[in-house]
Amino acid sequence: MDADLLVSFLTSAVRVATPLLLAALGETLAERGGVINLGIEGAMLAGALAAAIGSTAGGPWAGTLAAVTTGAMLSLGFGLIAVAAGANQIISGTAITLGAVGATGAIYREVYGSAGVGLSLPTFPVLPIAGLDRIPLLGPALFEQSILTYLGYAAVPALWFLLFRTRWGLALRAAGESVEAATAAGVRVKRIRIVALVLGGMFAGIAGASLVLAQVGTFAEKMTAGRGFMAVAIVVLGGWRPGRVAGAALFFGAAMALQFLFQSIVLNLPYQLFLMLPYLLTLLVLAGGVGRVRAPAELGRE
Repeated sequence: MDADLLVSFLTSAVRVATPLLLAALGETLAERGGVINLGIEGAMLAGALAAAIGSTAGGPWAGTLAAVTTGAMLSLGFGLIAVAAGANQIISGTAITLGAVGATGAIYREVYGSAGVGLSLPTFPVLPIAGLDRIPLLGPALFEQSILTYLGYAAVPALWFLLFRTRWGLALRAAGESVEAATAAGVRVKRIRIVALVLGGMFAGIAGASLVLAQVGTFAEKMTAGRGFMAVAIVVLGGWRPGRVAGAALFFGAAMALQFLFQSIVLNLPYQLFLMLPYLLTLLVLAGGVGRVRAPAELGRE
């Protein structure tokens, strides 16, 4: 592989990993509190559509704000159903995602008509960081990205600090390990879980915005294509720790970028084999990681 092709692959891997990283960081917050949010896929998809509509009306920052708000609202709805009302988390999250798939399709056709949004959305430009972008190989890959990728970089240490160096983070982790002990210590478990879900929904909304405003420049129905569920796998692989989650997100981003690389070098194989590669790796990683990491003790319990 020549240097230019390698740089292109690494740049693509980081760009593709960005929405996975943002969604996985949001899911990390939820799961540290003991809640599995399968509605993150729906929040990403709704955020992507909100980003498209907001960007059309007021530019990419307006689109990002709309995506954040939409992701937070959907996750708040999930929290009220699954946490406050005590409904089954898996069923509730799946229902949120399926509802988002239907609603975004209907809203998209109502707003943009049968012709669709096209490729005319205002998007975020690439912002090279002077000096750092000249580092061989890694410079262009890491430091010639959009602002949303840099926000993802900053979110990793910020989330680590929130979880492991603040009283709120300690309370959230306590809620994820033992509801009884957390309650005895004065933690309002339902409240802190819902707050974590809303924050996670904001991350999912930004992830959807990244997909639309920093990658493809348009919206298509079901365009998240399982990335939210992949984010759940990334959290498991990352052991519920932000730094490791970032590494796992980059691994999956590289796996997704490989399909483009394989197609560009014209391997004589059906392209469907390349499309399935990230999902196959998801299954292999989950199968290999089961039993090697310890999940929060209350994870998934109603």
